[in-house]
Amino acid sequence: MKTILITGANKGIGLALVQALAPQAQQVLLGARNAQRAEAAIAQLATQDITNVTYVHVDLADSAALTETVAAINATYPDLDLLINNAGIPGGAANSLTTPLTDLQTTMQVNFFGTYQLTQGLLPRLNQNAGRIVNITIPTDPNPLWNPLAYKTSKAAQNVMTQAMALDLTQAKAGATTFSIHPGPTTTDLNGNLTYPGFHSPADVATKISALLNDGQSHHGEFIEIYPQLRG
Repeated sequence: MKTILITGANKGIGLALVQALAPQAQQVLLGARNAQRAEAAIAQLATQDITNVTYVHVDLADSAALTETVAAINATYPDLDLLINNAGIPGGAANSLTTPLTDLQTTMQVNFFGTYQLTQGLLPRLNQNAGRIVNITIPTDPNPLWNPLAYKTSKAAQNVMTQAMALDLTQAKAGATTFSIHPGPTTTDLNGNLTYPGFHSPADVATKISALLNDGQSHHGEFIEIYPQLRG
């Protein structure tokens, strides 16, 4: 790996992925929307002797800002060869009968529209470098333990994006590949840092994702579950 961009990388699974992958890369771009939090994460990484990390402003809610981000990355990091779409928001109300339309719109913008815009903008560079696009996502079938409409709808769209891009990249004989990873129940602020039995740490999940990225297989078009979702 030469240059890696990980979105939502100032905390949780994203930060754990930076820690796991930085020793294998020349450069890691820590994508985040909040500069102060990102710089704090980079300072924390430096205490662990991880110094090849640079902050890149990635605000998936702001289409105009994303256009600028894409242009800056393409101009500054021509050897980008791995994009990990990890950033996402949980959405609001869980109950599909009462979810406000605004929750759906906001969550779709960040988790799908923004992610798609970033991916599409960086795709020519990733094609050129035979790079990989990895989407951190979830299964979206009904689950009585956790069934938030806005979040799962946005991730369903992201899953379709992965499948459609995998097919289109194959048919175009393009250089890039793409696949999705479901980490399984993980203790992060996305779920209020839940620590129920069956939940795993971001570091554990990141270690397993790193192993997948280094197993010598393409995984193009696959949906890989690190841990299965809990169903009670």
